[in-house]
Amino acid sequence: MVLICRIQSHPSLHFSLMENHKARPLFVFFLTFSALIFSASLNARESKFQGSTAFSYTRQATAFGERPSGSNALEKARAWILKELKTSSGEITLDSFTGQTPTGPTPMVNIIVRFPGKSAKSIVVSGHYDTKRIPMVRFVGANDAGSSTGFLLELARLIPALPHADDIVLVFFDGEEALGEWSDTNSRYGSRHLAAKWLADGSLGKIKALINVDMVGDKSLDLSNDSNSSDELRAKVSAIAARLKYSKFIRPEESAIDDDHKPFADVGVKVIDIIDLDYGPQGRYWHTDQDTMDKISAASLQVVGDLVVALVEELDAQR
Repeated sequence: MVLICRIQSHPSLHFSLMENHKARPLFVFFLTFSALIFSASLNARESKFQGSTAFSYTRQATAFGERPSGSNALEKARAWILKELKTSSGEITLDSFTGQTPTGPTPMVNIIVRFPGKSAKSIVVSGHYDTKRIPMVRFVGANDAGSSTGFLLELARLIPALPHADDIVLVFFDGEEALGEWSDTNSRYGSRHLAAKWLADGSLGKIKALINVDMVGDKSLDLSNDSNSSDELRAKVSAIAARLKYSKFIRPEESAIDDDHKPFADVGVKVIDIIDLDYGPQGRYWHTDQDTMDKISAASLQVVGDLVVALVEELDAQR
């Protein structure tokens, strides 16, 4: 950013600067001070979530093509995610396990990034990075799950600039998609595995809330009002949306959604699922070859980013 002062358009000002040498240092100080203040406020704005950056990450994730669990494409996507995450200050852990699927044992890896605080509490933001294997369809999943991948990578860039007393934990889930027909045992492999693991080691008791994002890039954004999510967190998001003038992006009618938040809700964690299931006319882009980059937008990612960051900041302020 360049600060421009058009001195020539103000003759009286030009005269005083040229002739009054005592005034010149004061004027220069004023310009310098103003530029510093402007730069500081600009940097503060730039430290917030950037939908355009999340969109760029989403495009890169989608470029790996079909990315079902256990595939070479997902392994390559995971290596790219890890490379991007290493530029942040987060502590990266790979949670590797074997999913027992209808097609046989499948290697899966959750990616966990922790940004430590000092409160002994944590706030988790999650999403999945695998895509569904659909026979005879080239499903690249720009929205599902390119958008959640891009969203979490942008959040990882932002979090070091956000003051936080709580640990902020980002989780990229593997195995959200069913290998075949969806069921309680053939879906959400990564979230079911991690919920059980954190229940066993006591980590669940430290979690204030889990915020799951999924399919958040739809150009025509209308986020579901999920009855499987915590009433308290739904109320907070509703209030934040009203404050930001985003209420129009949240559907008023309720629906019960089964997603990566559900295994954590089932063991007592406060959860909310931020998802837009109404993807395309009559939902016809979902799990089809039409789930491509031209159907999503940086503007929608910005809306969801603003909502999630505000919710994280509000939860972090609670003691």
